[in-house]
Amino acid sequence: MSKKLIECVPNFSEGRDLNIIKQITDQIESVEGIKLLDVDPGKATNRTVVTFVGEPEQVVEAAFRGIKKASELIDMTKHSGEHPRMGATDVCPFIPISNITIEESVAYSKKLAEKVANELNIPTFLYEHSATKEDRRNLATIRAGEYEGLEKKLQNPEWKPDYGNAVFNAKSGSTVFGVRDFLIAYNVNLNTKSVRKANSVAFDVREQGRIKRIGDPISGEIERDENGSPIRVEGSLKNVKAIGWFIDEYDTAQISMNLTNYKITSLHTAFEEVLKKADERGIRVTGSEIVGMLPLEVMLEAGRFYLQKQGRSSGVSEKELVNIAIRSMGLNELYKFDPDKKIIEYALKDSKQNPLINMNLSDFADETASESTAPGGGSISAYVGALGISLGAMVANISANKKGWENKIAFMSEYAEQAQSLKEKLLRKVDEDTLAFKKIMDSFALPKNTDIEKQNRLLAIQNATKNAILVPFDVMKLCYESMELIKVMVKEGNPNSITDGGVGALCARTGVIGAFLNVKVNCKDLNDKEFVKNILEEAENIANLAKEKENEIIEIVNQKI
Repeated sequence: MSKKLIECVPNFSEGRDLNIIKQITDQIESVEGIKLLDVDPGKATNRTVVTFVGEPEQVVEAAFRGIKKASELIDMTKHSGEHPRMGATDVCPFIPISNITIEESVAYSKKLAEKVANELNIPTFLYEHSATKEDRRNLATIRAGEYEGLEKKLQNPEWKPDYGNAVFNAKSGSTVFGVRDFLIAYNVNLNTKSVRKANSVAFDVREQGRIKRIGDPISGEIERDENGSPIRVEGSLKNVKAIGWFIDEYDTAQISMNLTNYKITSLHTAFEEVLKKADERGIRVTGSEIVGMLPLEVMLEAGRFYLQKQGRSSGVSEKELVNIAIRSMGLNELYKFDPDKKIIEYALKDSKQNPLINMNLSDFADETASESTAPGGGSISAYVGALGISLGAMVANISANKKGWENKIAFMSEYAEQAQSLKEKLLRKVDEDTLAFKKIMDSFALPKNTDIEKQNRLLAIQNATKNAILVPFDVMKLCYESMELIKVMVKEGNPNSITDGGVGALCARTGVIGAFLNVKVNCKDLNDKEFVKNILEEAENIANLAKEKENEIIEIVNQKI
């Protein structure tokens, strides 16, 4: 079963002393199994956002160690910074990442909040999904008055901490714990130093909007409803919080936003809306920055959006989509945006994963030609198939961007995206096939001294063999699916690229037949004869269909050249 993973993003009230920050993160990393993803200090805010991930118990322990160290090193009586805060560790959210529910995550957040309160004498509050009171769900509500108003706040029975005594800890303040949905912290840079102008744009876009006034929008009398409550004018973006501020470090004003549900308001939507509202007020957007990390899909969606906006095919590689997003939103303006450090999925990648597809062409050929038995025919079949569908993607992209074919952009772009997806799946199979072979060899190496050992060894060999059948069988299916797509491109695509499509079909067909050979050779060693019979029948059918599809495609190509 896959691991339960929680992401934790504690915000520490120190962004200038790197030694202090390092001591805190060292404590977090001292817990085995914890992966430190990002450390993002800000001088002007005097705040560091730390991101790490691990299994629930590991995360609780790592967060506690970091909070404990922060309570020792950070003195809130001496703290100042642009960002709202109420403690040495201001807020410590949990975000469920995989195989864990919101409810389970809430239980762990409460466990940590109670531990911090009892062992460190820091009063703690719960927010978002962990909140025990509806009026405490919003972090801004809990944080109101900040550290400077905390002592008086704790004297109010309405603000009794969720854990710990209502006693003011002058040095450490208070900490807020909870479980939230994934939040993107995002700042947009402006060509102004005016906080007032930045706020005007922030109020235009944030969901909460601004208070409606009679006459002057800033100094005019507040307009109220029949109950005497201020009337608000909603902003244009849902699930977005925003304020304007000035950053001394960059000598510019920013709009600081929290995108609390990026599936409702995407990153690029927020950027484009700020661009629009700023322009209406005579302000120019110069770039933007991500604070912390974000999911890969956010960047891919942005890349597709900007390519489509340019009237270009969005069926390009993942790397190109990310680069387009970076350039389009000016994410490199203030400092280099490193995808390997800022995108969660990239940061979590094991550097030892996919050793074959990460090789250059020469090294891959050399490794194949060596005395090593892997990579073998199975991996090569997957790779040849990946090259075939890559040619299909090329035809689609060339066709989408052909002058005079503007009416085909959407059609070709869709096929290009499908081709890119097939390419990525086939590339993964290159290493999977080699790994499948290794598992068979490892199974044969298991001890066989006792009856139980012999039984376990036989079972391991059979399971590994079945996997070694299924991997090339998947390659067959993916390659045949590639041929179907290539056929459409040969029929409908740019005639100048017709032979590229033909070569792609030949490669994909080779992938099918090559993978079929590996299915057959591994089937002979499997004891499950019913499984063998069924998969050989299906595999042979795919192989025959591939040969027919090859003939159809090559005939079309020959007719057009």
